[in-house]
Amino acid sequence: MNFNSKATPWAWSKLSKIILVMKFTAIIIIAALTNVYAKSYSQIVTLKEKKSSVEKILRQIEKQTGYHFMYDKQDVAKAGAIDIEVNNVTISQALDRAFANQPLTYKIFEETIVVKKKDEAKPAVFAAIDVTGTVRDAAGPLPGVTVKLKGTDLGTQTDANGKYKLSVPDGNGTLVFSFIGFTSQEIAISNRATIDVTMAEVPKALSEVVVVGYGTQKRVDLTGSVGSVGSKQLQERPQTNLEQELAGKLAGVNVSSNSGEPGGSTKIRIRGYSSINTNTDPLYVVDGIVWTEGGNSINPNDVASIDVLKDASSTAIYGTRGANGVILITTKRGAKNRPSTVSYDGYVSVSNMAKKLAVLNSAQFLALEDKAYANIQKYDPTGWASGKYVDDDPVKIRTALIGKLFDSNLNPLYDTDWQKETTRSAISQNHNVSVTGGAENINYGLFLNYADDQGIILNSYLKRYNARLTVDNQVKPWLKIGATLNYNAQDQRAGNYGTGGNNIPRGLIEMIPIIPIQYPDGTYGKRTDYPNMEGGDNPVAQTREIQELARTRVFNGNGYAAINILKNLEFRTVLGVTTAANYIPRFASGLVGGPTADQSYSSASIDEYNRTFYQWQNYFTYNTKFGKDHTLNVVLGTERQNFQQLRLYGSTRGLSDNFYQYYNLGAGAIPGIPTSDYTAWQMQSFYGRVNYNLMEKYLFTVTGRADGSSRFGQNSKYGFFPSAAFAWRVSQEEFLKDNKTISDLKFRLSYGLSGNSEIGQYRSLANINTSNYVFGGAQAIGTTLTSIGNPELQWEKTAEYNVGVSFGLFDNRVTLDADAYLKKTQALLLNAPLPQTSGFSSVFRNTGKLQNKGIELTLNTVNVRSKDFTWNTSFNISFLSNKILALGASNDDIFLDPTFLSQFNLMRVGLPAGSFYGYKVLGTWGTAEATQAASYGLLPGDLKIQDTNGDGRVTSADKVVLGKSIPDGYGTFTNNFTYKSFDLGVELQFNYGNQIMNLTKHSGEDRTGQANSYATVLNAWTPDNQNTSIAETRPAYVRYQTEIYSTKVESGNFIRGRAVTLGYTFNKSVLDKIKLTRLRVYAQAQNLFVITKYTGYDPEVSTYNGNPNFNQGASSNFTQNIQFYDYPKPRVFVLGVNASF
Repeated sequence: MNFNSKATPWAWSKLSKIILVMKFTAIIIIAALTNVYAKSYSQIVTLKEKKSSVEKILRQIEKQTGYHFMYDKQDVAKAGAIDIEVNNVTISQALDRAFANQPLTYKIFEETIVVKKKDEAKPAVFAAIDVTGTVRDAAGPLPGVTVKLKGTDLGTQTDANGKYKLSVPDGNGTLVFSFIGFTSQEIAISNRATIDVTMAEVPKALSEVVVVGYGTQKRVDLTGSVGSVGSKQLQERPQTNLEQELAGKLAGVNVSSNSGEPGGSTKIRIRGYSSINTNTDPLYVVDGIVWTEGGNSINPNDVASIDVLKDASSTAIYGTRGANGVILITTKRGAKNRPSTVSYDGYVSVSNMAKKLAVLNSAQFLALEDKAYANIQKYDPTGWASGKYVDDDPVKIRTALIGKLFDSNLNPLYDTDWQKETTRSAISQNHNVSVTGGAENINYGLFLNYADDQGIILNSYLKRYNARLTVDNQVKPWLKIGATLNYNAQDQRAGNYGTGGNNIPRGLIEMIPIIPIQYPDGTYGKRTDYPNMEGGDNPVAQTREIQELARTRVFNGNGYAAINILKNLEFRTVLGVTTAANYIPRFASGLVGGPTADQSYSSASIDEYNRTFYQWQNYFTYNTKFGKDHTLNVVLGTERQNFQQLRLYGSTRGLSDNFYQYYNLGAGAIPGIPTSDYTAWQMQSFYGRVNYNLMEKYLFTVTGRADGSSRFGQNSKYGFFPSAAFAWRVSQEEFLKDNKTISDLKFRLSYGLSGNSEIGQYRSLANINTSNYVFGGAQAIGTTLTSIGNPELQWEKTAEYNVGVSFGLFDNRVTLDADAYLKKTQALLLNAPLPQTSGFSSVFRNTGKLQNKGIELTLNTVNVRSKDFTWNTSFNISFLSNKILALGASNDDIFLDPTFLSQFNLMRVGLPAGSFYGYKVLGTWGTAEATQAASYGLLPGDLKIQDTNGDGRVTSADKVVLGKSIPDGYGTFTNNFTYKSFDLGVELQFNYGNQIMNLTKHSGEDRTGQANSYATVLNAWTPDNQNTSIAETRPAYVRYQTEIYSTKVESGNFIRGRAVTLGYTFNKSVLDKIKLTRLRVYAQAQNLFVITKYTGYDPEVSTYNGNPNFNQGASSNFTQNIQFYDYPKPRVFVLGVNASF
C-alpha cells in the first residue's frame, strides 16, 4: 500500500511553508550568531597585571577585543601604575576597575573607545576602598543584584556567581542591595572590604513583572486576575510533566493527575467547565506563540515562569481561544553582560506502588465459587433441576484440570498475586544541562534534557530528549532580533494496553489467582484455561508480548524582530511554526490477546499523525507618560493562525513471522482496510488593548479582539470579544500611604467576553462519507450524507464578572489575594433534535446555557525571618459551583455515557454538569422481608433498590441523582523552612465535595464466576450476615444483577501528602574549593500518603478521557472522576542535585 500517493500535494504545500519559516528563523539566528562572535566574544576581557601603565592595559584590551583606543598621551602619562586582576568581564567592567583610582574616564562609540581626563574634583577626605562580596538567597548565589552606594550614582551588579566589586570614596557610606522579588537591604560599610549578603524573598513582590498576553505588566498595575508561578516554585517538585508541576500552585487552577502512567493523563480546568461538547482545555502560549502540543511536550526545567490568565478581562485578548483560561509560559534565556555559565539540574527517583487493592487469593476464590454455585438452585431452581448447570460444577471442572491447575486433592497449584507480579520498583532519571551567557548587546542559551521515566507496571516508560537554543541580539539601538529553536522527541510505551477492555490494569484485578504467569513448558497462562472466565487476562504476558508505542517528534521554531519606530513606539513581528508527528505502532505476538478482536493471530498496526501549525503576529506597542500623573500603554495588532493534519492508518493480522512486527504490514495474511483523513483550519484576528494609569492609584484596562475562524458557519465566521477592568490602589491614597500596618491594598473589578472555537473543523458543513451499496447483486462503494450542515453555527460565548481584592500587611509579610467570579456561557453547542422528515436525528446547533461561579483565596505569610531561620507559608483554596441553565428549546436531559452500561453521566437543567444518575441501594432484602421482596420479583439476598415513585416496581423512573464529578473546593497548604544552609518544604493537597463513579466495582463485586473479585465480596449477604449492601453471591451468568447503583458512587474527598523536600546548599568556602558557583542536593518524597474513603487506587482519577463510547461528540469534559481500571499511582522517592560553574 502506498501511503504517500494521495498526500503529495498537501505534503508539498506543508513542506514549502516549513522551509519558508525555517529560512526566516535561520536568517535571524545567523544574524544574531554573527553578532555573538563579532561582538559578544570579543567584549570579554581577562587581565592580570601588577604596577602596569595605563597604555599597557589599553594595549592588552585592544589585543583581546579588537576595539581601538583614542587618547591624549599626556593625560595617560599622568596616571599612576595599575594593579588589576579580572577574569571574563566586559570591557566596561575592566575599564571601570582600571580607572577606579585614576584621573581618567572613557566613552565607547561603536568599536572605538575614547579615553579622556576626568573633570576636576575636590580631593577626597578619605582614601577610596574596594568593597567585594557575594550575594545569595536560600538557594545559592544571586546574579543580577543591584549594588549601589546610597545617595550616589555609583553602583554595579552581581555576576553569574553572585559576586560583586564596587569602588567607593571612603568606608563610611552605606550599600543598598536590591533585586526584584527580594527585600532591599541597606548595610553600612564601616570600613569593611568584604560584605556578604543573604537576600530574603518577599512573597508576591509588588514589583514583580508578569506576562499578560502581547506584553508584560507590573503586578502592581494589574486590573485582571492573573496567577504566577516562578521557576523556583516549579522546581520544588521535580516532574517530567509540566502540568503536574503546576498542580496545587494557584487558586482557581485545578490540575488533576489522573494516572500513574509515565506521560499519563493530566487534566487542567481553570475556573470550572465552560462547555459541554467543545474542548475545555486552557490555551497554552509559549514565548508569545500558541502551543498546540500540550504541556507534556514542554521540558519543565526550561520554564522561567508561568502566568495564568483567569478572568475574562485578561483572556479576552485571546478572543475565541480564551474562554477556558490561558497559560502563558516564558522559557529561560541567556542574560546580557554575563560570562558563560554551565548549569546542571538532575535527579534519580525510585517509584513504588502506593496502594494495593485487596482481591481474593486462590483459596478464597475457589471457596466463593463453591458458594455461588450452590446458590444457583435458589436463584434458578428450574434450571438447576433440569441439569442446566451440571457442566458448571466446580468439582467437575477442577477434576478435569488435575495436574495443570490442581493437585489430586483439588487444591490449587498456583496462587498468583497479579498486582505484585505485574508491578515493580521503577528507577527513573532526569538530566538537564544548560549553557547561558551574554555580552552588552546579546544573550544566548542552550538547554538540553534527557528524561527516562519508568512506570511501575512492567515495561511501561516515557523517554524524552529535548534541545532548545535561544538567541537575542540588540543589533542597533532601534532594532532587536531573536530566535528560539526547540526539538522534542518522546517515546512512550503504554502500561494500559490490551484487547478491548481487557487491558493490563484490568488484569491486575480480574485475572484469577489460580492461573500461573507461565506453565512449566513456557506457555502463558490465560483466563480461558479455567472455564467460564471472561474478565481480565494475564497482565504479565501482555506487558511482554504486546507493544504499543507512542513516538512523538515536535519541532518548534520562532523568530522575532522588534523595531523602535519612535521614542515610545515599538513594532514587533513574530513568526512561529510547529511541526509534529505522532507515530503509534502496535504489535501483539499472538501468544496473548492483541489489539484486534481475533486473538488467534499475531497482529500489527500503524497509526500516524502529521500536523503543522504556524502563527504570524504583527503588533505595535506604545508607552508614554504625560504630565505628572498619566501613564498610557496601547497594544494594537493582527495575527494569523493555520493548522493542518494528515492521518494515515494501516493494520494486518496473521503475520508470516513475528520478526516483522509492525515494520512490514505487507507480511500479514489478513490485511485491514487502510484509512486516511485530512483536516485543516485557519483563523484571522485583530486585537487591541489600552492600559491607563492615573496617579498610580486608578488603573483602567480596555481590550477588544475580533476573530474570524474557518470552523464556523458561512454566516457567522467573525466574532468580537471585548473586556473592561478597573483597579483602585487604595494604599496609594494619602490616608493610607504611610500606614505601617497596611502596606498594600487594591480593589479590582472586571467584565469580559471570550469565546470557544475548539470544535471539529467541519461541524458547520454537511459531511459525507463512503458506504457500501449493492447493485445487481454486486457490491459497490459510494458516498452518503452523514450529517447536515449549519451555516449559522458560531462560537460559544462566555461572559465573566470578576471582583477582587489584594492586600499586604506588615511590609507584605502577610499578603492575601481574593477573587469572586461569575461565568455564564451562552450558545452552548449541542446536538439539537430534528423532525424525522429531515432524514436526520439531530443537527449541531448553538443552544443551551451553563454557569460557573466561585471564590478564590491565596494567603502568603512570612512567619519567621531571621538571620539563620525563615518560615514561609502559602495557602490557597478555591470554591466552585457549576449549574446548567438551559439545554435547548425542550431542556431534555442529555447523557454522556459509555454504552456498555446504562446511562449515568447526566446533563440536566438546574444540576451541575456531569451529575451521576442511577438507583439508590437501601441494603439487601432480609429473610424477614421475603414477601415484600417477592412483590418486586426479588428474593432475600438481592439488592434492595429504592422505589422512588412508590409505584411498587423498580424501573428507570426510580433513578435519582447519586452525586457529581465536579468538586466544591480544592487547594494546597505549603510550608517552607530554611535553617542556615538547609531547606525543608512540606506540601499538602486537598479536595472535597465531589463523588467518584467507581465502575471497577461492576466487576469487582458483581461478576462472581467470571473473574476474580474484590475481597469485599467476603461480606456478601448470607442468612447469617444480612446487614450488608453486597448481594448474595451467585454466578454472574445466573440472575446477573448489575446496574449503576449508589454502591458504585464513592466520596472523592481526600488530603494528600503531595511532597516533602529536604535540601542542603553548600556554602561559598566549599564551592570555591570544588570550583562551583552553586551546589544544592536534595531528597524528596512525592505522594507520601492519601487520606480518603475512596476504595480504589487513588481518588484523583479519570479513565475515560476521549472515550468514543461517549456521545455528544465524544466529549471527555465530564469524565473526570469516572474510573474503570486505572493505572496505579506510585509513591516516589527522589534524590537530586542543582549545580552551576
